Amino acid sequence: MIKKFKVHKEGKTPLTRIFAVLLLINLINFIFLTDTCFTTIFFFTSVLVFGLTLNFYRSPDRTYKGDLHGLVNAPTDGRIVTIEKVLENEFLHDERIKISIFMSLFNAHANWVPVTGKVIHQSHVDGNFHAAFLPKSSTENEHSNILIETPEYGTILTKQIAGAMARRIITYIKEGQDVHIGSPLGFIKLGSRMDIYLPLDSEVMVEIGEEVRANVTFLARLNKLT
Repeated sequence: MIKKFKVHKEGKTPLTRIFAVLLLINLINFIFLTDTCFTTIFFFTSVLVFGLTLNFYRSPDRTYKGDLHGLVNAPTDGRIVTIEKVLENEFLHDERIKISIFMSLFNAHANWVPVTGKVIHQSHVDGNFHAAFLPKSSTENEHSNILIETPEYGTILTKQIAGAMARRIITYIKEGQDVHIGSPLGFIKLGSRMDIYLPLDSEVMVEIGEEVRANVTFLARLNKLT
């Protein structure tokens, strides 16, 4: 269910600072540079910049009812850039289907839990800041690893990955915590991506290039362990 617009808690301080700076500069322009093209252009540019920043820090108020076992939630708003079979050797040590979601500056950057289960591992890895849409960003960029063990469908690996401009990954959930699909997972500041590693027998429900919405779009349906 989609509810009213609200600002993410990570955005309240930076938005206040940006608003104060833009307001001060515009007041100075209107006082000392009255009736100039520069003042008008700067004012409308300020409105645009603040609007984009506000959109970046919005927190879509969407929730799922029930545990929805067997379904994989899109953990962020963005565009599907990768659906491929990969060998995941760091944690899962087997082949997986990797689905990657790229977040542009126009997407909200709040992150959400993809499946209901228990967090069995969470770690932060420092790294580079390649463009987030590049495949090598999955392993070489700064990222956070989150392993969630589901009740009947195996273990899902989720990665928060910093992009070329992102310099801070925030992860709220911790190892040993029980989590619910669609609950807050974290936040990535500026352009970035999230990767989800699913069992090979998962039924993928999205396509490359598709725009997805967190807590609205299901990425896949999982099969029960035999």
